[in-house]
Amino acid sequence: MLRSGTESMILLGIGLPIALFAAYLIGQVTRWLVRRRVSVRTSTTVVLAVIGLSLGLVLSSLIFRDSEPWSLEVLLLSIACTAALLGLFALVARRFQPPRPRMSILEVARSGESQLVEFKSSARWNLHTQQRDERMELVVAKTVAGFLNADGGTLLLGVDDDGQSIGLENDFSLVKRPDTDRYELWLRDLLSTTLGQNAAALPVIDFTPVEVDGRPTFLCRLSCPNSPRPVFLEPSRNERTEFWVRSGNSTRQLTLENSIDYITVQWPLGVGRTLAAQLRSSFRGSRAG
Repeated sequence: MLRSGTESMILLGIGLPIALFAAYLIGQVTRWLVRRRVSVRTSTTVVLAVIGLSLGLVLSSLIFRDSEPWSLEVLLLSIACTAALLGLFALVARRFQPPRPRMSILEVARSGESQLVEFKSSARWNLHTQQRDERMELVVAKTVAGFLNADGGTLLLGVDDDGQSIGLENDFSLVKRPDTDRYELWLRDLLSTTLGQNAAALPVIDFTPVEVDGRPTFLCRLSCPNSPRPVFLEPSRNERTEFWVRSGNSTRQLTLENSIDYITVQWPLGVGRTLAAQLRSSFRGSRAG
């Protein structure tokens, strides 16, 4: 005869896989029911379903006194709890994660430049000198910083000022492997170096294949949300930090005094006041020097 401790271990070993499988099924059903409103990974759904199943069992024991664990009302209540958790998760995720773009890259290109859209023929390759140009790389970082510090926006690479597709064949030739993964990695490294790691993680980067003069190439899109905190540009170690903002159809650098006022208005609580105070202190120190 098995001891009670051994019996408990056996029941736990059998019950855990069953509970996980049940949570998986409940999660998939709930995920299908809310598919038009919430988009989450299967692993996240399973974790939320485990919590939802636990909540469903607890609430069922309080509401339905004589119900069985696998009765219909318990399952429905567990699905409802999981759906509520998925909805809450979606609200939190939207707050911290930039939304995926809805329009295609070609549709954005046809819409033309505006306060929220900017075109760049290239990010690295100077079409006039036919060689790499670090100043063009810095312009990309400035544009992204301007969008992040304002209302967000979209930067298209491989598109000229008229919205015509130029492609990124020359830019791709400057990375170790001419593919989208390596190019995105380079973009992230550029933004991380000039804007910081936190700001570099904000833009959503995607590509679309196109044909230019019969040759296959790609267009790149950087979808930038408005940043929850000010983003500063560091051109190089020997140059001063800069603050850029999207204004109309252009990206402009603000002076130190104007940056203080802008930050205080754009981020009025906490970080805005703190950084504004730091900027004022730096400004007074530079004057005294």
